[in-house]
Amino acid sequence: MADFDPEKFEDKYANYFPELQQAYKNAFNRMNDRYDSELVHAIDQQVLNESEPFYEGDGEFRIELPDDPHGRVTGVLVEEDRFEEVLEIHVEEIETELRRVFGFA
Repeated sequence: MADFDPEKFEDKYANYFPELQQAYKNAFNRMNDRYDSELVHAIDQQVLNESEPFYEGDGEFRIELPDDPHGRVTGVLVEEDRFEEVLEIHVEEIETELRRVFGFA
């Protein structure tokens, strides 16, 4: 675990790339074990690959998603409600992993 510096997180890809990769990977693995792997892979590769993590302060992170996440997903048939539910859980898992990787949890 790296010593976390909120100012360094502003240039997160230069300063914390390995930690970000680990958090996303841990969340993906957890999701892949619990939910439809095709849907989890589609969300990971077609939505979360364009997401942006932000540090909100007090050990909290937020994931900003690209516009129209459901419209970005191809190759998987899924009801929009189910997609939104799994995406929301996946984002929560990433935020949890970011807190853990950076020593807030």
